[in-house]
Amino acid sequence: MILPKIRDPRFITIRRGGTLTDPDHHLLALWAAACAEHVLPCFEAARPDDPRPREAIEHARAWASGDVRMMQARAAGGHAMGAARDLRGAARHAAYAAGQAAVVAHVAAHELGAAAYAIKAARAAAPEAESVAAGRRECRWQRDRLPEAIRDLVLDDQRLRNDICWSVFTC
Repeated sequence: MILPKIRDPRFITIRRGGTLTDPDHHLLALWAAACAEHVLPCFEAARPDDPRPREAIEHARAWASGDVRMMQARAAGGHAMGAARDLRGAARHAAYAAGQAAVVAHVAAHELGAAAYAIKAARAAAPEAESVAAGRRECRWQRDRLPEAIRDLVLDDQRLRNDICWSVFTC
């Protein structure tokens, strides 16, 4: 289970009955895009001619700035995740991170997916003996880039959902 059956109203926009403001929703998408972009070289090393994950990250940012519609960002996210299908390890996780970043436009709570897959990519890219330390470094890198306006929200989301679905947010 990645998203709980009862959605957290903090990740639902005000116009849909939640408490998430549009500016904070945009910050979640931008932060997720930064997390995904940080590990994108893991994918591009394996598939340098496949632009789908990079395009998903670009769509996440374009949605946040109002340059593309939510449906376009969501579709780009799906294409990025499609790029992961036949891959394994760091490349697969990096493509999923990009896909998750793009779909934050549709469901804000996917911000955690982008961050978690980026941590998984960092772990998988490291030698086995350094995997856990690499994941912790990635987690700290991500937290260092959290905008103050959404910091408490994301950290609480990590605390609440880490044990039920990710098990990577121990920095």
